[in-house]
This record gives sequence, C-alpha cells and structure tokens, in this order.
Amino acid sequence: MNSQHSLTKKPNLGLLYAFAGTVLLSTNYITAKYGLRGFNPETFSLIWTAAASVYSFMIILLTGGTSQLFIPAGSIGRIIGLGVITGAGMLFTWAGLALLDPTFMAFLFRLHPVLNILLGVLVLHEVFRRKELLPISIVIVGGLISVIERWNIVYLGVIFTLLAIVSVSFQMLIAKERIEKVHPKGLVFYRVMIAMLVIAAWTIVTGKINFDVKLSYWLVTLLGALFGPTLSFIFFFHSYQHWDFYRSSMVITIQPVLVLPWAYLFLGEFPNALELIGGSIIMLGAFWLMWIHFRYSKEPLNVDNHF
Repeated sequence: MNSQHSLTKKPNLGLLYAFAGTVLLSTNYITAKYGLRGFNPETFSLIWTAAASVYSFMIILLTGGTSQLFIPAGSIGRIIGLGVITGAGMLFTWAGLALLDPTFMAFLFRLHPVLNILLGVLVLHEVFRRKELLPISIVIVGGLISVIERWNIVYLGVIFTLLAIVSVSFQMLIAKERIEKVHPKGLVFYRVMIAMLVIAAWTIVTGKINFDVKLSYWLVTLLGALFGPTLSFIFFFHSYQHWDFYRSSMVITIQPVLVLPWAYLFLGEFPNALELIGGSIIMLGAFWLMWIHFRYSKEPLNVDNHF
C-alpha cells in the first residue's frame, strides 16, 4: 500500500487514536458481561464477531471502498494467523468474563500492555528506555494491589483470562508488523471475519449454539460489537501508523479506571478501596510513562539510556 508507506508519522495523533480506542474498548467489559447473562460464551463470541464483520465491511465501503481490503501475497499467512488467534482469544476472553466480574478482569488485563512492551522490544526491536522501567513497575504494582483481595475468584476464569491476554498480545504484534502493508480497516475486517469462521466451526462442533435469549441481550451485544471489536480496533490500528507499538499499548493501562463508572452505572458494581487505590497507581504509572515519551521522543538516543 503506497499510501501507507508515505504516511507522515504524527505522535500526537497516535496518542489520540490510542486513547479513543481505549475509551471504546472499555465498554467491552460492560456490554459483553450483560450479553453473557443471556448467551453462552460460544454463541456470544459468534454473534460478536459476525456483527463486527458486517460493521467493519460497511465502514470500509463508506470510507474509501474495497481497495482497503487489499492484502499483499506476503501478508496473507500473517492475516490468517491474526484471525485464527483472534478466534481463540475471543473464546477465552468471554469464557473468562462469564466467570469473573468486569472490574477484576479489567485489572487482570493490565498484564496485556506489559506483554506488548516486551514483544515490541524483543520482536520489533523497538527502543526501550531505562527511564520507562519505573513507571511500568508502578503499573504492575498497582495491578497487584487492585487484585490482592480477589484471588478467591474461580481459578478457571483467571486461567481463561491469562490465555486471552497472551492471544491479544500476539494479535496486536501481528497488526503492528503488517500495518504498513494492509490498511487498518482491512486488518479489522479480516481479524473479525476469520475469527468468526473459527468460532462458528468450534460452536457447531461443540453443539453450543443457542440464540433463544431475550431481545435486550441481542441489542446490547450488537451495540457492543460496534464499539469494541470494530471502532476501537480501527482506532488502535491507526495509532500504530503514528506511534511505537508499546507506547500505544501502554495507553490501555488506564482502561480499568474507565471501566469503573460503566460498571457502576450499568451493572451496579463499584470497586472496593484497594481497587480504587490500585487503579490510581496504574493511572500514575501510565501517565508518567507517556510524559517520559513526550519529554524524550525528540532527543537523540543515548546508548546508556536505552536497551
């Protein structure tokens, strides 16, 4: 894609895209948790990805046409892998959320940006400054404080969530690597469309298709599929055009704080004191990291200051 190669990188725009994606993605925990009160995880995952496939294709038609669906021959295997991993990750994610409350799961997912950072440095050879070690450590400590009283949660939900975190991290890595070859909207479409096929096959084999639920579960699920797997990932993938992989990922660390008001307003849930303290610490670490990025991004790198 020539337009992708000639794109001028704008870090501030990358930040805005990443923040918009994070805000939209934070609704996942609420809309999906509500939908899972009616659907089983397999059927929910199928409807979620099917709706997102339709939404993303319609957005492509309205914003530039099918040229955004072009995939170079050398990227086909990676895109298929992206979709397959997404399908497995969706099943793990919603199976975990069905067993956990949304606030706890949002805090568990703070391992996701940290894993993204490690993958960005090890696989994409992105620069990691030593100054960023402390704020990342603060993020991890905040996450631990937030969940310290929640280890009595069903262990199976935690295992599903950890598997989902690994899946999402590899999805984002593939997307970042292919972002100069495939249009962001095309990536979103192929991600959910191939995932839908994987989930459909799994759901049929396991015999767990059940569409007989109340209309409200359908409506919330379809709305959530627009905000979460469609619009949020369009913004995230656009952010990768302008910002380093791990810096875009670190913006997601503020997500639990965004989830809290949604959980209170729509599910009647409010965090305990330790969750609030931990969430505040996560915010501190995340914004400190972004400050370091903007403070030093225009300075020449010193070999003594980065890895």
